[in-house]
Amino acid sequence: MDQSEADLNFLLMNDLYNTSSIFLQSSNAPKEWGELLGDPANTTVILERVRHRVEILHLGGDSYKMTHRKSLFGQESVAN
Repeated sequence: MDQSEADLNFLLMNDLYNTSSIFLQSSNAPKEWGELLGDPANTTVILERVRHRVEILHLGGDSYKMTHRKSLFGQESVAN
């Protein structure tokens, strides 16, 4: 994500903060989000707001995509 995209993402989260429910799903830990979202400072603010009213669900088990890969993608594995 470049800086302009990171700024737009921050503005979106800021606007949604008091008006909507926000659902975030990631296979990355929150400490890795700064790099993923392109701006560690904006990411910190987003995470502080999300954590203010958070309900965390840790989902375990096998991935649906991996379990049903053949029926979803027509092949067992991904090859270039």
